[in-house]
Amino acid sequence: EEKLNLDDSQWEDIHVVTGALKMFFRELPEPLFPYCFFEQFVEAIKIQDNTTRIKSIRNLVKKLPTPNYDTMKILFEHLKKIAAKESVNLMSTQSLGIVFGPTLLRPEKETGNMAVHMLYQNQIVELMLSEYSKIFG
Repeated sequence: EEKLNLDDSQWEDIHVVTGALKMFFRELPEPLFPYCFFEQFVEAIKIQDNTTRIKSIRNLVKKLPTPNYDTMKILFEHLKKIAAKESVNLMSTQSLGIVFGPTLLRPEKETGNMAVHMLYQNQIVELMLSEYSKIFG
């Protein structure tokens, strides 16, 4: 509800903007990828056959609540544009997966598998960026 003046000099630093974006997603009552979908996305990313893996992720994305789907589509479209300028900003799909994976997708209760979960979280974001048109098209 706070009015933001994006012309304010505090928004010139891209790290402030990205930090605010990550904080917004981290502080949602439930992640952008709802808790009830966490294990399903993890199982999908484990699929060995790439075509089947993409199809499985696409089917899960289509099952998301409309606000989550719409937000995800816009966010990933934006992140894809960032990855396209990797030579300038040094943010590859892998880097974006590392930065956004744990923020957008996490289990409701943390278990001893945090490191393994983090790997899958990163891979899911990477795949969704690299296969954006197949998943959201």
